[in-house]
Amino acid sequence: KKVFVCHGGLFRDDRVTLEDINKVERAVEPPDEGIVCDLLWSDPQEAPGRAASKRGTGCTFGPDVTERWLSDNRLELLVRSHEMKEDGYEIQHNGKCITIFSAPNYCDQMGNLGALIRFSSDCQPTFTRFAAAPHPEGIRPMHYAPMPMPGLM
Repeated sequence: KKVFVCHGGLFRDDRVTLEDINKVERAVEPPDEGIVCDLLWSDPQEAPGRAASKRGTGCTFGPDVTERWLSDNRLELLVRSHEMKEDGYEIQHNGKCITIFSAPNYCDQMGNLGALIRFSSDCQPTFTRFAAAPHPEGIRPMHYAPMPMPGLM
């Protein structure tokens, strides 16, 4: 009960609690705002406070927001994943926010490492980084993607 793991990040509203998150209906299309939206699409920022997200949804949140939310919810660490990191992971917000990205060579062209995180019995994280497997000959990058991804092809 020390680590909170989500896809995106924290919330536009300081009053969101673990209890609020547990009450959320999860079998829905992702909404444009609210708890589910922020859990999916928000990202950390280095500056204090919050700002509009460059993604156009969710928000960005600073180290003060992370510290306060973790403290208010009696947690020690936020682990999230929705952001490509060159080295597979990044530790931010005075060690309180870790982004772990497990897709090496994202979209067959970014050249990044992937990473995974493990926790010891005393909840200390360790990281394993890995490169992508070689791309199969004769198959174009993103061959199995359901549709072209703008800006990546």
